[in-house]
Amino acid sequence: MTSSPPSRRLGDLLPLAGALGLACVGSEVIARLREADLTGQVALITGGSRGLGLALARELASEGCRLAICARDADELQRAADDLRSRGAEVLTVNCDVAIRAHVDEMVDEVIAHYGQIDLLFTVAGIIEVGRLDLLDVQDFRRTMDIMFWGTLYPILAVLPGMRDRHYGRIATITSIGGKISVPHLLPYSAAKFAAAGLSEGLSAELMDEGIHVTTIVPGLMRTGSHLAAEFRGDADRQRREYQWFALGATSPLATRADRAARIIIRAVKRGETERTFPLIFDLASRVHCVAPATTIRLLRVIDRLLPSGNVSAGDVATARGMAVEERIDLPAWKAVTALGRDAADAFNEKIGHEPESPASGA
Repeated sequence: MTSSPPSRRLGDLLPLAGALGLACVGSEVIARLREADLTGQVALITGGSRGLGLALARELASEGCRLAICARDADELQRAADDLRSRGAEVLTVNCDVAIRAHVDEMVDEVIAHYGQIDLLFTVAGIIEVGRLDLLDVQDFRRTMDIMFWGTLYPILAVLPGMRDRHYGRIATITSIGGKISVPHLLPYSAAKFAAAGLSEGLSAELMDEGIHVTTIVPGLMRTGSHLAAEFRGDADRQRREYQWFALGATSPLATRADRAARIIIRAVKRGETERTFPLIFDLASRVHCVAPATTIRLLRVIDRLLPSGNVSAGDVATARGMAVEERIDLPAWKAVTALGRDAADAFNEKIGHEPESPASGA
């Protein structure tokens, strides 16, 4: 029995490849035709004063949306509002701690009183704390859950009655690849993001028949400048080492810049997608983890061994923002490799000062 020559086998595959290509193009064309028009809609963005939240606000303004942004820091909000208004946006700013339900309810009431309704909700507010478990305590987990789980649930519960009355609404829950694959030295963050992802997936199933689309957003590495606002736990040496590995990932050219991430997210929301994970390598990683979780956990154990370790005396344990740690590193090579991250911090209002620089509670 003889086999077909390689050239013939390749020729047999070409029609199939062409058909698949046309199918992909056709699917994309149909998806674009079905994208919702957001012109004139009211978008509420929690954590909208900086980073990804600010990038989303800018992109939504270009879509013709009327904006409401909230954050805890009044100065940040003012800078963000000035930025958005300079781009022609209509924007309402509200001081709000999303971890406190009464504050969230008051904020939503204020937005509705101002605009009449809320059509779009983006839950972006969050914090990042980096450190090994032995330098953390329950309060660290509670604070992170308060902001990134309860601070996701409270705004959703507050906007749902109006969306249900109109049988229309779109909600984007910003989670993380850390909410699919738990990363060492980021346990409070990952725990909160896992909870938010579970909430978002369940809501998507429950609310679809009511005309409300819930999209779970799962970003991988993003270049927003957030490494300068993140909090690092340990003594001065541990803070520096934790900061360096985290900053290298957050400033890498492989990380998605915040404005591009915002465009990806808004496109997914306009299309009513159930979930969007990006960039592609993190989508693939998430799928591999679903199929072979033991394999990815073994890989994470290897990564953990490469991260900072060793004992820190209780009296030396403190928390410092990335901005403070960055200023301690005076190496030209370091400045060169992290230049993209500093540019992103300037572009997205992430240079927020040094606090906290205080002893960690109960470490």
